[in-house]
Amino acid sequence: MDIGILRGLGTILVFAAFIGVVAWAYNSKRQSAFNEAANLPFADDPEPVSHNQQVSRSNQE
Repeated sequence: MDIGILRGLGTILVFAAFIGVVAWAYNSKRQSAFNEAANLPFADDPEPVSHNQQVSRSNQE
């Protein structure tokens, strides 16, 4: 076995591991947990101020 065959086998092994991780991530049992984690950065965002509230605030000043 020369180095080219070993590198080819290593590439196939890494590709198979990548496909395994992708399949695991899209597993329907865990999908809701991933969706919840994906929305965590937006959990602390303040509610947007509507245009009417902005106009009434500027008129009061």
